[in-house]
Amino acid sequence: MNNILICDDEKDIVSALKIYLTAEGYGSFEAYNGKEALEILEKEEIHLVLLDIMMPEMDGLKVLSLLRDRYNLPVILISAKSEDSDKIMGLNVGADDYITKPFNPVEVIARIRSHLRRYTKLGAMVDNGEKAGVLTEGDLELSDETKEVTLLGEKINLTPTEFEILRLLMQNAGKVLSPKKIYETVWHQEPWGAENTVAVHIRHLREKIEIDPASPRYLKVVWGQGYKLEKGEKR
Repeated sequence: MNNILICDDEKDIVSALKIYLTAEGYGSFEAYNGKEALEILEKEEIHLVLLDIMMPEMDGLKVLSLLRDRYNLPVILISAKSEDSDKIMGLNVGADDYITKPFNPVEVIARIRSHLRRYTKLGAMVDNGEKAGVLTEGDLELSDETKEVTLLGEKINLTPTEFEILRLLMQNAGKVLSPKKIYETVWHQEPWGAENTVAVHIRHLREKIEIDPASPRYLKVVWGQGYKLEKGEKR
């Protein structure tokens, strides 16, 4: 059973989400402020977090920042704010997705399923139907079995969403993929706001896999078209 941590200071929202999660067969834990959420994460096995931004004691962005220091599990932010700047801020801190209140619980469940598939699946299949093993480009190596990425032999910690984007780009090394294509493939949703969301995750990937993110060796922008991972030889 996958366990979902719901963190929101509005008890009615927590109760409603718990009903839907239980009906779908998920376990759930409730927190009403950021401090409680971090305490639960330390004690329980949590597979995904639904995290409100505006909360007492410790807001969701602070929780997310602390959470990302230790955990790579998916985090979906929930907030009454709908401005793009707030969404981008949350993605910058390390969120995988963003839902605005008032929300449709059916949509929340669909997002949860999508992110848990990425987080839990092992031995994924590449597009040609063969079992994925290890993808290598230059000194960058991705294992689809262990879900580990290394650069020059050093392990790189990626979120599930970052891992899936990198895997997609490595499977299509040398090809330009549009933000729409990346979003539809990784998020399994209609690409509304795909450009900003994908751009933030690409920037995070650059910061993690490039020695000099300002002059990337692997992850390139093709202006007006999208992104590609350069093919390369080991140094």
